Amino acid sequence: MKILIATPESVPYVKTGGLADVTGALLTELREVQEDVSLVLPLYAGVSRDFKLSRTGKSVTVALGEVVETGSIWLSEKSSQPKAYFIECDSLFGRPDLYGTSYGDYPDNALRFAFFSKAVLELCRTMHIRPDIIHCNDWQTALIPLYLKQMYRNDKYLSKTATLFTIHNLGYQGLFNADDMKFTGLGSDYFTSDGLEYYGKLNFMKSGLIYADLISTVSETYAEEIMDKEHGFGLDGLLRKRQDDLYGIVNGLHYKEWDPCVDSFLPSNYTPEDIRGKSKCKKILTQRAGLSDERLPLLGFVGRFSSQKGLDLIYRSAEDLMAIGVNIVMLGRGEHYYQNLFTNMAGQYRGRVSVNIGFEESLAHLIYAGCDFFLMPSQYEPCGLGQLIAMKYGTVPVARKTGGLADTIEDYNTLLSRGTGFLFSDYTPSALQDAVKRAVCIFTDRKRMKKMIADAMHADFSWHGPVGKYLELYRKALRKVPG
Repeated sequence: MKILIATPESVPYVKTGGLADVTGALLTELREVQEDVSLVLPLYAGVSRDFKLSRTGKSVTVALGEVVETGSIWLSEKSSQPKAYFIECDSLFGRPDLYGTSYGDYPDNALRFAFFSKAVLELCRTMHIRPDIIHCNDWQTALIPLYLKQMYRNDKYLSKTATLFTIHNLGYQGLFNADDMKFTGLGSDYFTSDGLEYYGKLNFMKSGLIYADLISTVSETYAEEIMDKEHGFGLDGLLRKRQDDLYGIVNGLHYKEWDPCVDSFLPSNYTPEDIRGKSKCKKILTQRAGLSDERLPLLGFVGRFSSQKGLDLIYRSAEDLMAIGVNIVMLGRGEHYYQNLFTNMAGQYRGRVSVNIGFEESLAHLIYAGCDFFLMPSQYEPCGLGQLIAMKYGTVPVARKTGGLADTIEDYNTLLSRGTGFLFSDYTPSALQDAVKRAVCIFTDRKRMKKMIADAMHADFSWHGPVGKYLELYRKALRKVPG
Protein backbone atom coordinates (compact mmCIF):
# COMPACT_ATOMS: atom_id res chain seq x y z
CA MET A 1 0.00 0.00 0.00
CA LYS A 2 1.34 3.46 -0.89
CA ILE A 3 0.64 5.85 1.99
CA LEU A 4 1.22 9.60 2.15
CA ILE A 5 0.89 11.23 5.58
CA ALA A 6 0.06 14.93 5.22
CA THR A 7 0.82 16.81 8.41
CA PRO A 8 1.74 20.34 9.52
CA GLU A 9 4.44 18.95 11.84
CA SER A 10 6.33 15.77 12.59
CA VAL A 11 9.38 14.66 14.54
CA PRO A 12 12.25 14.80 13.98
CA TYR A 13 11.77 17.80 11.69
CA VAL A 14 9.46 20.16 13.54
CA LYS A 15 7.32 19.95 16.65
CA THR A 16 4.97 22.04 18.76
CA GLY A 17 2.99 19.21 20.36
CA GLY A 18 1.85 15.61 20.38
CA LEU A 19 0.74 15.66 16.73
CA ALA A 20 4.40 15.72 15.71
CA ASP A 21 5.23 12.75 17.94
CA VAL A 22 2.33 10.72 16.59
CA THR A 23 2.96 11.30 12.88
CA GLY A 24 6.69 10.71 13.21
CA ALA A 25 6.22 7.49 15.17
CA LEU A 26 3.50 6.24 12.81
CA LEU A 27 5.82 6.75 9.83
CA THR A 28 8.57 4.76 11.55
CA GLU A 29 6.29 1.92 12.58
CA LEU A 30 4.62 1.63 9.16
CA ARG A 31 8.06 1.39 7.57
CA GLU A 32 9.02 -1.35 10.00
CA VAL A 33 6.14 -3.46 8.66
CA GLN A 34 7.37 -2.78 5.11
CA GLU A 35 4.73 -0.28 4.03
CA ASP A 36 5.57 2.31 1.35
CA VAL A 37 4.95 5.46 3.39
CA SER A 38 6.23 9.05 3.37
CA LEU A 39 5.41 12.35 5.01
CA VAL A 40 4.66 15.66 3.38
CA LEU A 41 5.13 18.88 5.35
CA PRO A 42 5.59 22.61 4.80
CA LEU A 43 9.25 23.64 4.70
CA TYR A 44 9.48 25.90 7.73
CA ALA A 45 12.52 28.09 8.31
CA GLY A 46 13.77 25.93 11.17
CA VAL A 47 13.66 22.74 9.11
CA SER A 48 15.76 24.12 6.26
CA ARG A 49 18.26 25.42 8.82
CA ASP A 50 18.58 22.27 10.96
CA PHE A 51 18.33 19.44 8.41
CA LYS A 52 20.25 18.66 5.25
CA LEU A 53 17.61 18.36 2.55
CA SER A 54 17.81 17.61 -1.16
CA ARG A 55 16.35 19.73 -3.95
CA THR A 56 14.22 17.97 -6.54
CA GLY A 57 14.40 20.84 -8.99
CA LYS A 58 10.62 20.63 -9.30
CA SER A 59 7.91 22.94 -8.07
CA VAL A 60 4.15 23.29 -7.79
CA THR A 61 2.03 26.30 -8.66
CA VAL A 62 -1.20 26.74 -6.74
CA ALA A 63 -3.97 29.17 -7.64
CA LEU A 64 -6.20 30.17 -4.73
CA GLY A 65 -8.71 32.67 -5.99
CA GLU A 66 -6.74 35.68 -7.16
CA VAL A 67 -3.64 34.56 -5.26
CA VAL A 68 -1.07 32.37 -7.03
CA GLU A 69 1.80 30.88 -5.03
CA THR A 70 4.65 28.63 -6.14
CA GLY A 71 6.36 26.10 -3.92
CA SER A 72 9.60 24.21 -4.50
CA ILE A 73 9.74 20.52 -3.60
CA TRP A 74 12.50 19.19 -1.37
CA LEU A 75 13.27 15.68 -0.07
CA SER A 76 14.62 14.45 3.25
CA GLU A 77 17.02 12.33 1.21
CA LYS A 78 17.42 11.33 -2.41
CA SER A 79 15.72 7.96 -2.81
CA SER A 80 12.73 6.39 -4.51
CA GLN A 81 11.01 6.33 -1.12
CA PRO A 82 12.08 9.38 0.90
CA LYS A 83 10.93 9.69 4.48
CA ALA A 84 9.57 13.14 3.82
CA TYR A 85 8.69 15.62 1.10
CA PHE A 86 8.79 19.32 1.92
CA ILE A 87 6.98 22.16 0.14
CA GLU A 88 8.97 25.39 0.26
CA CYS A 89 7.23 28.75 0.04
CA ASP A 90 9.16 31.29 2.07
CA SER A 91 6.48 33.96 1.84
CA LEU A 92 4.14 31.63 3.74
CA PHE A 93 6.36 29.32 5.81
CA GLY A 94 9.74 31.03 6.18
CA ARG A 95 8.86 32.32 9.63
CA PRO A 96 10.23 31.68 13.12
CA ASP A 97 7.05 29.96 14.34
CA LEU A 98 4.64 27.48 12.77
CA TYR A 99 1.20 28.93 13.40
CA GLY A 100 1.77 32.22 15.17
CA THR A 101 3.47 33.81 18.14
CA SER A 102 2.51 33.75 21.81
CA TYR A 103 0.50 36.90 21.08
CA GLY A 104 -1.75 35.29 18.48
CA ASP A 105 -2.05 33.31 15.27
CA TYR A 106 -0.66 34.52 11.97
CA PRO A 107 -3.46 36.48 10.24
CA ASP A 108 -2.90 34.63 6.93
CA ASN A 109 -3.14 31.08 8.28
CA ALA A 110 -6.14 30.37 6.06
CA LEU A 111 -4.08 31.17 2.97
CA ARG A 112 -1.03 29.31 4.28
CA PHE A 113 -2.78 26.02 4.86
CA ALA A 114 -5.16 26.22 1.93
CA PHE A 115 -2.01 26.53 -0.15
CA PHE A 116 -0.39 23.58 1.64
CA SER A 117 -3.47 21.37 1.22
CA LYS A 118 -3.71 21.96 -2.51
CA ALA A 119 0.08 21.83 -2.93
CA VAL A 120 0.09 18.30 -1.45
CA LEU A 121 -2.09 17.11 -4.32
CA GLU A 122 -0.07 19.03 -6.90
CA LEU A 123 3.06 17.42 -5.46
CA CYS A 124 1.58 13.98 -6.17
CA ARG A 125 1.08 14.95 -9.82
CA THR A 126 4.49 16.61 -10.18
CA MET A 127 6.41 13.76 -8.53
CA HIS A 128 4.26 11.09 -10.24
CA ILE A 129 3.07 9.67 -6.92
CA ARG A 130 -0.05 7.53 -6.88
CA PRO A 131 -0.98 7.24 -3.20
CA ASP A 132 -3.54 4.65 -2.21
CA ILE A 133 -4.28 6.69 0.88
CA ILE A 134 -3.57 10.23 2.02
CA HIS A 135 -3.67 10.34 5.80
CA CYS A 136 -4.63 13.91 6.74
CA ASN A 137 -4.02 15.32 10.22
CA ASP A 138 -5.93 18.16 11.89
CA TRP A 139 -7.39 21.33 10.40
CA GLN A 140 -4.20 22.33 8.60
CA THR A 141 -4.73 19.48 6.11
CA ALA A 142 -8.53 19.28 6.26
CA LEU A 143 -9.11 20.79 2.81
CA ILE A 144 -7.28 17.90 1.12
CA PRO A 145 -10.29 15.50 1.08
CA LEU A 146 -12.50 18.25 -0.39
CA TYR A 147 -9.98 19.24 -3.06
CA LEU A 148 -9.39 15.60 -3.92
CA LYS A 149 -13.10 14.85 -4.41
CA GLN A 150 -14.02 18.07 -6.20
CA MET A 151 -10.94 18.95 -8.26
CA TYR A 152 -8.76 15.87 -8.66
CA ARG A 153 -11.12 12.90 -8.79
CA ASN A 154 -10.43 12.36 -12.51
CA ASP A 155 -6.69 12.93 -12.26
CA LYS A 156 -4.69 9.87 -13.36
CA TYR A 157 -2.49 9.99 -10.26
CA LEU A 158 -5.27 10.60 -7.72
CA SER A 159 -8.47 9.03 -9.10
CA LYS A 160 -8.14 5.95 -6.85
CA THR A 161 -6.84 7.74 -3.77
CA ALA A 162 -8.74 7.50 -0.48
CA THR A 163 -8.46 9.76 2.55
CA LEU A 164 -8.39 9.23 6.29
CA PHE A 165 -8.77 12.38 8.39
CA THR A 166 -7.47 12.20 11.95
CA ILE A 167 -8.69 14.61 14.64
CA HIS A 168 -5.90 15.12 17.15
CA ASN A 169 -7.74 17.87 19.02
CA LEU A 170 -11.23 19.05 18.09
CA GLY A 171 -10.70 22.23 20.10
CA TYR A 172 -8.52 23.60 17.29
CA GLN A 173 -10.64 23.80 14.15
CA GLY A 174 -9.04 26.40 11.89
CA LEU A 175 -11.66 29.14 12.25
CA PHE A 176 -11.31 32.19 10.02
CA ASN A 177 -13.25 35.22 8.87
CA ALA A 178 -15.78 34.56 6.13
CA ASP A 179 -13.77 36.77 3.78
CA ASP A 180 -10.90 34.25 3.93
CA MET A 181 -13.06 31.87 1.88
CA LYS A 182 -11.53 33.52 -1.19
CA PHE A 183 -8.18 31.94 -0.34
CA THR A 184 -9.57 28.40 -0.62
CA GLY A 185 -10.20 28.72 -4.34
CA LEU A 186 -13.70 27.36 -3.74
CA GLY A 187 -16.98 28.93 -4.77
CA SER A 188 -19.47 30.54 -2.40
CA ASP A 189 -21.68 27.44 -2.73
CA TYR A 190 -19.27 25.71 -0.33
CA PHE A 191 -19.80 28.42 2.29
CA THR A 192 -23.07 27.04 3.69
CA SER A 193 -24.12 25.37 6.93
CA ASP A 194 -23.79 22.03 5.13
CA GLY A 195 -20.34 23.04 3.94
CA LEU A 196 -17.53 25.06 5.48
CA GLU A 197 -19.62 27.79 7.13
CA TYR A 198 -19.73 27.76 10.93
CA TYR A 199 -21.74 30.51 12.68
CA GLY A 200 -20.63 33.01 10.07
CA LYS A 201 -17.01 31.84 10.12
CA LEU A 202 -14.97 29.67 7.76
CA ASN A 203 -14.18 26.31 9.40
CA PHE A 204 -11.39 24.19 7.86
CA MET A 205 -12.03 21.25 10.21
CA LYS A 206 -15.52 20.77 8.76
CA SER A 207 -13.97 20.00 5.38
CA GLY A 208 -12.20 16.94 6.74
CA LEU A 209 -15.27 15.79 8.66
CA ILE A 210 -17.54 16.11 5.62
CA TYR A 211 -15.35 14.94 2.76
CA ALA A 212 -12.85 12.40 4.13
CA ASP A 213 -13.68 8.77 3.37
CA LEU A 214 -13.09 7.84 7.01
CA ILE A 215 -12.45 9.80 10.20
CA SER A 216 -10.37 8.75 13.18
CA THR A 217 -9.36 10.25 16.44
CA VAL A 218 -6.75 9.31 18.98
CA SER A 219 -8.65 7.30 21.58
CA GLU A 220 -11.86 5.31 21.77
CA THR A 221 -13.32 7.35 24.60
CA TYR A 222 -12.58 10.64 22.82
CA ALA A 223 -14.32 9.30 19.70
CA GLU A 224 -17.45 8.87 21.84
CA GLU A 225 -17.03 12.15 23.75
CA ILE A 226 -16.82 14.38 20.67
CA MET A 227 -20.29 13.26 19.61
CA ASP A 228 -21.81 14.95 22.67
CA LYS A 229 -22.30 18.68 23.19
CA GLU A 230 -19.84 19.02 26.07
CA HIS A 231 -16.85 17.89 24.02
CA GLY A 232 -18.06 18.44 20.45
CA PHE A 233 -17.14 22.15 20.16
CA GLY A 234 -20.22 22.73 18.04
CA LEU A 235 -19.44 19.89 15.61
CA ASP A 236 -21.10 17.09 17.58
CA GLY A 237 -24.10 17.00 15.23
CA LEU A 238 -21.90 16.57 12.17
CA LEU A 239 -19.87 13.89 13.92
CA ARG A 240 -23.03 12.00 14.91
CA LYS A 241 -24.05 12.02 11.23
CA ARG A 242 -20.74 10.35 10.41
CA GLN A 243 -20.50 8.09 13.43
CA ASP A 244 -20.38 4.94 11.26
CA ASP A 245 -17.21 6.33 9.68
CA LEU A 246 -15.64 7.51 12.95
CA TYR A 247 -13.05 5.36 14.76
CA GLY A 248 -10.90 5.80 17.85
CA ILE A 249 -7.33 4.48 17.92
CA VAL A 250 -5.21 5.12 21.02
CA ASN A 251 -1.82 6.58 20.19
CA GLY A 252 1.22 4.44 20.77
CA LEU A 253 4.49 5.47 22.39
CA HIS A 254 7.79 5.21 20.56
CA TYR A 255 9.77 3.20 23.09
CA LYS A 256 13.05 3.64 21.21
CA GLU A 257 12.84 7.30 22.22
CA TRP A 258 11.22 6.86 25.62
CA ASP A 259 12.85 4.15 27.75
CA PRO A 260 14.44 4.80 31.16
CA CYS A 261 16.64 1.72 30.71
CA VAL A 262 18.69 3.47 28.00
CA ASP A 263 17.64 7.15 28.09
CA SER A 264 20.83 9.16 27.55
CA PHE A 265 19.22 12.28 29.06
CA LEU A 266 19.04 10.64 32.50
CA PRO A 267 21.85 10.83 35.04
CA SER A 268 21.04 7.25 36.06
CA ASN A 269 19.11 4.59 34.14
CA TYR A 270 16.78 2.05 35.73
CA THR A 271 14.44 -0.86 35.06
CA PRO A 272 11.15 -2.07 36.57
CA GLU A 273 13.14 -4.67 38.48
CA ASP A 274 15.75 -2.22 39.78
CA ILE A 275 14.45 1.32 40.27
CA ARG A 276 17.36 2.67 42.33
CA GLY A 277 18.27 4.92 39.41
CA LYS A 278 14.88 6.60 39.69
CA SER A 279 15.74 7.76 43.22
CA LYS A 280 18.98 9.26 41.90
CA CYS A 281 17.02 11.08 39.20
CA LYS A 282 14.67 12.48 41.84
CA LYS A 283 17.57 13.73 43.94
CA ILE A 284 19.18 15.53 41.00
CA LEU A 285 15.82 16.93 39.80
CA THR A 286 15.06 18.23 43.30
CA GLN A 287 18.41 20.00 43.42
CA ARG A 288 18.13 21.39 39.89
CA ALA A 289 14.60 22.68 40.55
CA GLY A 290 15.66 24.34 43.79
CA LEU A 291 13.24 22.30 45.89
CA SER A 292 13.91 21.92 49.58
CA ASP A 293 13.13 18.34 50.63
CA GLU A 294 13.56 15.35 48.32
CA ARG A 295 11.73 13.09 50.81
CA LEU A 296 8.40 14.72 49.97
CA PRO A 297 6.28 13.26 47.15
CA LEU A 298 7.20 15.11 43.94
CA LEU A 299 4.45 15.96 41.43
CA GLY A 300 5.43 16.79 37.86
CA PHE A 301 3.78 18.54 34.92
CA VAL A 302 5.13 18.74 31.37
CA GLY A 303 2.86 20.26 28.76
CA ARG A 304 1.18 23.25 27.20
CA PHE A 305 0.19 26.05 29.54
CA SER A 306 -3.46 26.30 28.51
CA SER A 307 -6.89 25.98 30.07
CA GLN A 308 -7.41 22.59 28.39
CA LYS A 309 -4.73 21.07 30.61
CA GLY A 310 -6.62 21.80 33.82
CA LEU A 311 -4.07 24.30 35.09
CA ASP A 312 -6.72 26.27 36.95
CA LEU A 313 -7.34 23.17 39.12
CA ILE A 314 -3.66 23.00 40.01
CA TYR A 315 -3.47 26.71 40.78
CA ARG A 316 -6.66 26.74 42.86
CA SER A 317 -5.38 23.71 44.77
CA ALA A 318 -1.92 25.14 45.48
CA GLU A 319 -2.45 25.95 49.17
CA ASP A 320 -4.11 22.57 49.85
CA LEU A 321 -1.41 20.66 47.95
CA MET A 322 1.25 22.37 50.05
CA ALA A 323 -0.69 21.36 53.16
CA ILE A 324 -0.90 17.76 51.95
CA GLY A 325 2.89 17.83 51.80
CA VAL A 326 4.01 17.60 48.18
CA ASN A 327 6.48 19.44 45.97
CA ILE A 328 5.68 20.41 42.37
CA VAL A 329 7.88 20.90 39.32
CA MET A 330 6.41 22.19 36.05
CA LEU A 331 7.76 22.64 32.53
CA GLY A 332 5.94 24.15 29.57
CA ARG A 333 4.92 27.22 27.67
CA GLY A 334 1.71 28.61 26.24
CA GLU A 335 -0.77 31.28 27.23
CA HIS A 336 0.80 34.29 28.93
CA TYR A 337 -1.96 34.29 31.53
CA TYR A 338 -0.98 30.86 32.83
CA GLN A 339 2.74 31.45 32.45
CA ASN A 340 2.47 34.54 34.69
CA LEU A 341 0.09 32.83 37.11
CA PHE A 342 2.42 29.92 37.78
CA THR A 343 5.57 32.00 37.80
CA ASN A 344 4.00 33.98 40.63
CA MET A 345 2.94 30.77 42.34
CA ALA A 346 6.54 29.51 42.26
CA GLY A 347 7.63 32.75 43.91
CA GLN A 348 4.98 32.39 46.60
CA TYR A 349 5.97 28.81 47.39
CA ARG A 350 9.70 29.06 46.84
CA GLY A 351 11.44 25.77 47.63
CA ARG A 352 8.20 23.82 47.16
CA VAL A 353 7.16 24.76 43.61
CA SER A 354 9.42 25.09 40.55
CA VAL A 355 8.02 26.51 37.29
CA ASN A 356 10.12 26.46 34.13
CA ILE A 357 8.73 28.44 31.17
CA GLY A 358 9.85 27.11 27.79
CA PHE A 359 10.87 23.66 26.74
CA GLU A 360 14.11 21.81 27.38
CA GLU A 361 14.33 18.19 26.26
CA SER A 362 16.74 17.08 28.97
CA LEU A 363 14.63 18.64 31.74
CA ALA A 364 11.46 17.04 30.34
CA HIS A 365 13.09 13.59 30.49
CA LEU A 366 14.36 14.28 34.01
CA ILE A 367 10.88 15.30 35.20
CA TYR A 368 9.34 12.14 33.75
CA ALA A 369 12.00 10.05 35.52
CA GLY A 370 12.53 11.97 38.75
CA CYS A 371 8.96 12.67 39.85
CA ASP A 372 6.82 10.30 41.88
CA PHE A 373 3.54 11.38 40.31
CA PHE A 374 2.54 13.12 37.07
CA LEU A 375 -0.32 15.65 36.97
CA MET A 376 -2.83 15.60 34.09
CA PRO A 377 -6.08 17.17 35.41
CA SER A 378 -7.25 17.98 31.87
CA GLN A 379 -10.63 19.45 30.97
CA TYR A 380 -10.45 17.09 28.01
CA GLU A 381 -7.63 15.00 26.57
CA PRO A 382 -7.99 13.40 23.13
CA CYS A 383 -5.28 10.88 23.94
CA GLY A 384 -2.32 12.34 25.76
CA LEU A 385 1.26 11.13 25.53
CA GLY A 386 2.35 12.51 28.90
CA GLN A 387 0.69 9.75 30.90
CA LEU A 388 2.15 7.07 28.59
CA ILE A 389 5.66 8.44 29.00
CA ALA A 390 5.19 8.89 32.75
CA MET A 391 4.05 5.28 33.21
CA LYS A 392 7.00 3.97 31.21
CA TYR A 393 9.25 5.91 33.59
CA GLY A 394 7.46 4.65 36.69
CA THR A 395 5.95 8.06 37.45
CA VAL A 396 2.37 7.38 38.42
CA PRO A 397 -0.23 9.63 36.73
CA VAL A 398 -2.83 11.57 38.70
CA ALA A 399 -5.35 12.40 36.01
CA ARG A 400 -8.92 13.28 35.20
CA LYS A 401 -10.99 10.43 33.76
CA THR A 402 -11.52 11.76 30.25
CA GLY A 403 -10.57 10.84 26.68
CA GLY A 404 -7.37 8.87 26.30
CA LEU A 405 -6.58 9.21 29.99
CA ALA A 406 -9.59 7.01 30.76
CA ASP A 407 -8.49 4.51 28.09
CA THR A 408 -4.87 4.16 29.19
CA ILE A 409 -4.80 4.52 32.99
CA GLU A 410 -6.14 1.85 35.32
CA ASP A 411 -7.44 3.55 38.46
CA TYR A 412 -5.79 2.18 41.58
CA ASN A 413 -7.87 -0.35 43.52
CA THR A 414 -6.73 -0.49 47.14
CA LEU A 415 -8.43 -3.82 47.87
CA LEU A 416 -6.77 -5.53 44.91
CA SER A 417 -3.52 -3.54 45.20
CA ARG A 418 -3.70 -3.01 41.46
CA GLY A 419 -3.65 -0.03 39.15
CA THR A 420 -1.38 2.26 37.17
CA GLY A 421 -2.68 5.65 38.27
CA PHE A 422 -5.19 7.71 40.22
CA LEU A 423 -8.23 8.97 38.32
CA PHE A 424 -10.90 11.50 39.29
CA SER A 425 -14.05 12.49 37.41
CA ASP A 426 -15.37 15.87 38.61
CA TYR A 427 -13.62 18.91 37.22
CA THR A 428 -13.11 20.52 40.63
CA PRO A 429 -10.10 21.39 42.81
CA SER A 430 -11.41 19.13 45.58
CA ALA A 431 -11.56 16.12 43.23
CA LEU A 432 -7.94 16.71 42.21
CA GLN A 433 -6.91 17.11 45.85
CA ASP A 434 -8.65 13.85 46.82
CA ALA A 435 -6.78 12.02 44.05
CA VAL A 436 -3.46 13.46 45.26
CA LYS A 437 -4.28 12.37 48.81
CA ARG A 438 -4.91 8.83 47.56
CA ALA A 439 -1.57 8.93 45.78
CA VAL A 440 0.29 10.19 48.84
CA CYS A 441 -1.23 7.38 50.93
CA ILE A 442 0.27 4.80 48.57
CA PHE A 443 3.56 6.72 48.49
CA THR A 444 3.91 6.16 52.23
CA ASP A 445 3.49 2.37 51.75
CA ARG A 446 6.82 1.48 50.14
CA LYS A 447 5.78 -2.05 49.15
CA ARG A 448 2.61 -0.94 47.38
CA MET A 449 4.33 2.02 45.77
CA LYS A 450 7.11 -0.18 44.40
CA LYS A 451 4.57 -2.61 42.92
CA MET A 452 2.58 0.25 41.39
CA ILE A 453 5.71 1.67 39.76
CA ALA A 454 6.55 -1.75 38.29
CA ASP A 455 2.98 -2.28 37.02
CA ALA A 456 3.01 1.14 35.34
CA MET A 457 6.38 0.48 33.73
CA HIS A 458 5.22 -2.90 32.39
CA ALA A 459 2.07 -1.46 30.76
CA ASP A 460 2.41 -1.87 26.98
CA PHE A 461 1.46 1.10 24.82
CA SER A 462 3.77 0.34 21.92
CA TRP A 463 2.79 1.17 18.34
CA HIS A 464 2.34 -2.46 17.27
CA GLY A 465 -1.39 -2.50 18.00
CA PRO A 466 -2.25 0.96 16.63
CA VAL A 467 -0.32 0.37 13.39
CA GLY A 468 -2.45 -2.69 12.62
CA LYS A 469 -5.60 -0.70 13.29
CA TYR A 470 -4.50 2.15 11.02
CA LEU A 471 -3.73 -0.29 8.21
CA GLU A 472 -7.23 -1.74 8.58
CA LEU A 473 -8.74 1.77 8.37
CA TYR A 474 -6.68 2.47 5.25
CA ARG A 475 -8.11 -0.66 3.63
CA LYS A 476 -11.67 0.30 4.68
CA ALA A 477 -11.20 3.79 3.25
CA LEU A 478 -9.98 2.35 -0.06
CA ARG A 479 -13.13 0.25 -0.34
CA LYS A 480 -15.18 3.47 -0.27
CA VAL A 481 -13.49 4.92 -3.37
CA PRO A 482 -15.70 4.45 -6.48
CA GLY A 483 -14.47 2.10 -9.20
